[in-house]
Amino acid sequence: MKQFVAAYGTEPDGVWAAPGRVNLIGEHTDYNDGFVLPFALPQRTVVAASRSDTPEWTVWSEQADEQITFDLSNRVSGWGAYVAGVVWVLREAGFDVPGARVVITSDVPLGAGLSSSAALESAVLTALVDLGGLDLPVDERPALAQRAENDYAGMPCGIMDQSASIRSREGHALFLDCRSLEVEHIPFDVAAAGLAVLVIDTKAPHRHVTGEYAARRATCEEAARALGVPALRDATLSMVAELADPVQQRRARHVVTEDQRVLDTVALLREGRVREIGPLMTASHTSMRDDFEITVPEVDTAVEAALSAGAYGARMTGGGFGGCVLALVDSDATDKVASAVAEAFAARGYIPPEPFVAVPGPGAVRL
Repeated sequence: MKQFVAAYGTEPDGVWAAPGRVNLIGEHTDYNDGFVLPFALPQRTVVAASRSDTPEWTVWSEQADEQITFDLSNRVSGWGAYVAGVVWVLREAGFDVPGARVVITSDVPLGAGLSSSAALESAVLTALVDLGGLDLPVDERPALAQRAENDYAGMPCGIMDQSASIRSREGHALFLDCRSLEVEHIPFDVAAAGLAVLVIDTKAPHRHVTGEYAARRATCEEAARALGVPALRDATLSMVAELADPVQQRRARHVVTEDQRVLDTVALLREGRVREIGPLMTASHTSMRDDFEITVPEVDTAVEAALSAGAYGARMTGGGFGGCVLALVDSDATDKVASAVAEAFAARGYIPPEPFVAVPGPGAVRL
């Protein structure tokens, strides 16, 4: 990688990559022990790295245009926390993590709900495991990457993003049971069905760490305790109807119905009935808007415009409060739908959105 040579004057020992993701359906279900159905994007974070002889890590980020150096005595903040968190969590798990010189480049959009942080963690983790010859099975890696984000970077995310970035398979969606961590690779060849998944980056900035995401998670945990179940995955709609707190009731209703929508989507995809998942996507968005209350005007506008332009279904993807919308459209209608969304945004004075077609790609890999 030329950036590594420019930064350090030598070739790297290796180059690794991990993708961003979109979530086809199953939002805010992961930390409720539920079901999710993400897939990996072609956009990736790429890490070039070489071992160093000292227990310190020097990291240059092309996106941040900044270099940091830290050792085990440092507490790192900002973008570097996602790198230092991986070193920390591997050490906490008992691994002898090698010191390293690292260069990071990425084309995963930041703050768009496409899991740029998970892509960074997953790429760094994969690189350090290989550099150190660490005995860490692939199916155990997402939990460590998640802990780096939860306990070091301070974002209380579930395990979906890291699982998608590490365990995805090209041409498939990743059906993940967030309780057992069992996965099933569901064929998702939308092109063969004459369809496309259009991703619309609304450019509405995410505000997860301001506390809204953490507040939703806390309310779900409170609702589960009130219902006497281990997690909302174990609740039913009749149980949810008995909750006294109306906010808890709305949040829980979203989770219970969203879990069912994931299962229904998987059942349709197993039968090759791709077009029929559209209404489930739209119902998911309605639930996020009305019961979980995590949408913003830009994403609601994008969904409405896409549906009006002929999309079979559309929904916000990601944790909410900004980010991207997915629309299931005919493969020859991507430009038409993208134009309709752009016109709706212009009419409301929003920042122009950026559309692209998402094709399911592979998980983390050494290049």
